[in-house]
Amino acid sequence: MNHHATSQIILRKELYAIVGAAIEVLRGLGHGIHEKPYERALAVELRLRGLHYEQQPAFDITYKDVKVGEYTPDLVVLSKIIVDTKVIDRITDHERGQMLNYLKITRLPVGVILNFRYARLEWERLVLTD
Repeated sequence: MNHHATSQIILRKELYAIVGAAIEVLRGLGHGIHEKPYERALAVELRLRGLHYEQQPAFDITYKDVKVGEYTPDLVVLSKIIVDTKVIDRITDHERGQMLNYLKITRLPVGVILNFRYARLEWERLVLTD
């Protein structure tokens, strides 16, 4: 865990900026609608806040060095943070496991799951540890 501590601290500010943008989106749209509008509104909010992002960039999924598919995250912020927008009952080990797999595929350091189901934003940060 220790060798990852520095990257976590480096990205803490960026992470809180993303969460702040998500809270603003939740305030603006209200809770519990479909995932896509939250993803799109978050892109708008990130742009307004000057946070560089890519929407739906494609990453190769390989098996034994052979490309077997593609993974397309909702958003990648600052080329480092995978952002997954959800409207679910709660964030569970299923979503955590998915995000860790996404981090493995993309080799990006940090992922954040944002849940827009309720009036109060639920979010979790995940990092890959060896």
